[in-house]
Amino acid sequence: MGTIKNIFKEHGPIYLDRYSKTMPAGHKKVIRAIIACKTDVYGTCVYQCADCKTTQYVPLSCGNRHCPNCQYQKTRKWLMKQQQARLPGSHFMITFTVPEQIRSFIRSHQKAAYSALFAASAQALKKLAADPRHIGGDLPGFYGVLHTWGRQLQYHPHIHYVVAGCALNKKDLSCHRSKNNFYLPVIPLGIIYKAKFKDLMKKKGLLNKIPASAWKPAWNVNCQSVGESVQATQYLATYVFKVAVSDSRIKTDKQTVFVAYKKKKSNRPRTMKLTPDEFIRRFLQHVLPKGFMKIRYYGFMHPSCSVALDRLKAIIARTVGVKITAEPCQPEPLSEPVCKHCGGTLIFKFFVPPLPVSTPGGPAG
Repeated sequence: MGTIKNIFKEHGPIYLDRYSKTMPAGHKKVIRAIIACKTDVYGTCVYQCADCKTTQYVPLSCGNRHCPNCQYQKTRKWLMKQQQARLPGSHFMITFTVPEQIRSFIRSHQKAAYSALFAASAQALKKLAADPRHIGGDLPGFYGVLHTWGRQLQYHPHIHYVVAGCALNKKDLSCHRSKNNFYLPVIPLGIIYKAKFKDLMKKKGLLNKIPASAWKPAWNVNCQSVGESVQATQYLATYVFKVAVSDSRIKTDKQTVFVAYKKKKSNRPRTMKLTPDEFIRRFLQHVLPKGFMKIRYYGFMHPSCSVALDRLKAIIARTVGVKITAEPCQPEPLSEPVCKHCGGTLIFKFFVPPLPVSTPGGPAG
């Protein structure tokens, strides 16, 4: 059993009783899901080992996207899909952040604000990429993932994009290449990003709820070259389905949670001490709104792009002067259950349905 699951199992029911009247329904659902994950609450698959003939019972995971036990297989599947569609040429990691003065507003208006962060940052990228002084193509290609946490589990919303180092012209599909180590100037990107977010908040009638101090500092954008798309995809894959903190960073005693972390631009390991209630509070503030899509695709990387993938690869490869490899590299195969006694192959026999919902720890849906 993981450390995070242990914390929620031991302290989650008390936390629910204490704060249930003011807690969002989504937070209650996450607590119950993590507690019940890999128990018979979600049903059990029954297998028989082909070698030693023993019967094996495998409780199902909750599948909640905020549960640390349920992310590995999702990450592998996503990575396989992205590597099959990988494009030739250089790529960039571009990160859009927001100043501290607006974070409280975003946390209180998550669905509207997160959607606006995606829209404003994507529009800024498209606008500058189309400028002939930079790349000069009106169809760039990129995808991004929303993160909401910092190194100490503090609330720090930002979006990471993986961006192909080129853009197409929609009229003739000519490919315009960026410099190998430079995509777009980050200061103008930040200015456009802030202005577009402000416009979107005005249209939604939320502008008056944002403090004036939020518009004074620069909205920082960071851009770094990450080489071929294989490296970029593998780098981002570790973050796409990652929850706010992993078991490897946590130790506990009866009333204290110790969280390991490092400050920015420092390799010195540090430890943060939290009460179980404070740890759960910090963890839950990163729960996303129901149905919100934390990964989004744009331009020629969008699934509905009219340019077929093979043609797109050929256009970019010809522009950057590389040959397309016959087969993209593949990550390790997805894991299958094996016998805990002899390591043999397990043969599925039947499924035991979930228990009926009757307790606070029952199925979370």
